[in-house]
Amino acid sequence: MDKPHATMAQQIAQAAGVFEQQRTGVVPKSVTVVQSEGTLVVTVHGALSPAEKVLAKSPAGAAQVQEFHRELFASASDALRQEIKRITGVEVHEAAAEVELATGTVVAVFTTGTVVHVYLLARSIPAETWNASGPGEQKRLM
Repeated sequence: MDKPHATMAQQIAQAAGVFEQQRTGVVPKSVTVVQSEGTLVVTVHGALSPAEKVLAKSPAGAAQVQEFHRELFASASDALRQEIKRITGVEVHEAAAEVELATGTVVAVFTTGTVVHVYLLARSIPAETWNASGPGEQKRLM
């Protein structure tokens, strides 16, 4: 349940945690949210299941885990994008859930169990608005 006076960052973090749990069944250890110049970064820590952690130890298994999370995010992220719009009052133009450090290619899952979501907003949100509760009504994701 949303806290009545939660900041936008806290509301998005809560929504992202719920989103991650609903789409994977894994309860994240923590979620952090940062916004600057119209870019929103949501980092979900502890997002891999124990089986995915084991699978990700081999290059082939890591590729399978990355592809699974990439496809899952692509097919299920619309609900979170809508929740971000409800919370911030700003439409999400683009979303990606991947960054592969060695090549700069975008990937959904790191073998450490961290998932990074980056959202490009239609416009920047001023700090005083970002730190307020936001224009949307309080409600649960899905």
